[in-house]
Amino acid sequence: MSLSRILISGTSGPIGAALLPSLKATGAIVTRLVRNTATGKDQITWDPGSPLSPDSVSGFDGVIHLAGESIVGRWTEAKKRRILESRSVGTSHLAEAVAKAPRPPRVFISASAVGFYGNRGDEILREDSPPGHGFAAEVSRQWEASTQPAAKAGIRTAQMRFGVVMSADGGALPKMLPAFRLGLGGRLGDGRQWWPWVAVRDVVGAIQHLLNHESLSGAVNTVAPSPVTNAEFTSILASVLKRSAIFPMPAFAVRLVFGEMGEELFLGSQRVEPAKLVATGYQFQHPDLRNALKEILRR
Repeated sequence: MSLSRILISGTSGPIGAALLPSLKATGAIVTRLVRNTATGKDQITWDPGSPLSPDSVSGFDGVIHLAGESIVGRWTEAKKRRILESRSVGTSHLAEAVAKAPRPPRVFISASAVGFYGNRGDEILREDSPPGHGFAAEVSRQWEASTQPAAKAGIRTAQMRFGVVMSADGGALPKMLPAFRLGLGGRLGDGRQWWPWVAVRDVVGAIQHLLNHESLSGAVNTVAPSPVTNAEFTSILASVLKRSAIFPMPAFAVRLVFGEMGEELFLGSQRVEPAKLVATGYQFQHPDLRNALKEILRR
């Protein structure tokens, strides 16, 4: 399927920043949804908290929705409200607008997260696994439910459940590097929790794969096919940096320092498999964590 006109939100984040030039390299004409005043024909101003004009999003072949409040930071009640509303309300307004557009898109792709599954230990999790419990799971559940206006309008709709995205330009990795470069890194808690990760190049590749595979819809786990535990992750990262990882942070300290966010994001375990991507023939560029980190940190 040829998708020549693409509308994207959230281009300031590490995924959007990597996706934008990749799409343009394919010849796509990309328009960005921006919160500030639009400064050119390739931008449309929007407020995620307010309804969007269906005419303003009409005529695009595909819509990719990545915007949302950062989940990093202590989860106060105000922070949690911003996290939830930026996803559920913003997604709902965009999905309703494209559903009512005079010329609706053929595909609507929304970000989601593996937090949907909650803390599940060693259970293997695929797209048909039920949701878990906790704040992150509830946010992801409402986030995905907010895409339904587009699906009910007959638009092929997908929710990409991202794992921990490995990028040099943002997200979790740059925040870890200072401690690990000083040799002060180590596992979190007992380190046995599964950390579903994915290289940003494979996030971009998976989005393009999804754009062009009409059989793909619904939840799509966007994680590498070789999951690792937190202990394995920290050991590999330290090894790539030629450092030791001998300073573990006990679970009680994680909870003390990071609160509810630490409990769910750092100590929670999700052994997620990218079943749909594999079944539809997506070829991962970075299936191995060590090689992925080497390339990312080489920059």
